[in-house]
Amino acid sequence: MAKKSKKMQEALKKVEAAKLYSVEEAVALAKETNIAKFDATVEVAYRLNVDPKKADQQIRGAVVLPNGTGKTQSVLVFARGEKAKEAEAAGADFVGEADLVQKIQGGWFDFDVVVATPDMMAEVGKLGRVLGPKGLMPNPKTGTVTMDVTKAVNEVKAGKVTYRVDRNGNIHVPIGKVSFDNEKLVENFKTIHDVLVKAKPSAAKGQYMKNITITTTFGPGIHVDQTTF
Repeated sequence: MAKKSKKMQEALKKVEAAKLYSVEEAVALAKETNIAKFDATVEVAYRLNVDPKKADQQIRGAVVLPNGTGKTQSVLVFARGEKAKEAEAAGADFVGEADLVQKIQGGWFDFDVVVATPDMMAEVGKLGRVLGPKGLMPNPKTGTVTMDVTKAVNEVKAGKVTYRVDRNGNIHVPIGKVSFDNEKLVENFKTIHDVLVKAKPSAAKGQYMKNITITTTFGPGIHVDQTTF
């Protein structure tokens, strides 16, 4: 086991491992125990009582956080004709067709989100093996396969985040930066929390949310008391 740094040891002393904190307390403590020298990301992690191997228990989607993420994301749009012009007008960073497919196949990945119109998916499908593992493949469930490219680009620029349950039943979502006011982080948290509550699969039995933890990029995890909100 790797030895914890002196800063991490000091941060851990401030967190009671067995205690469940209110979301307001957890956010404040996460910021207090942040040990990064940069404006670290604040993230919430959920341990869900679901079986992702079953199609009816897979959870995936996207939501626009009311206060954004603190990160300006670059958007690539696969579109042609008028839709390409709409994407450019909306502020997309990169817009193209086969030319961008070839560029990505050559190892270029200077973008954060990929949007595509439905008619472009046959072309984009060629990138499944490279975009899929990076979580960048456009998908209707996250609003990134759409004819409304203006809305898609605007939402990403406004602070849209995607979520997807992994094979172990976990979901990780950024809710802002350490520099955010506590109230804004709490509001972002409650937004994603409400979405996940509504996303509970009907096939999921027992306690749906086993564990909720708020943390920063390099900081300790702080367990959230679900009965406080």
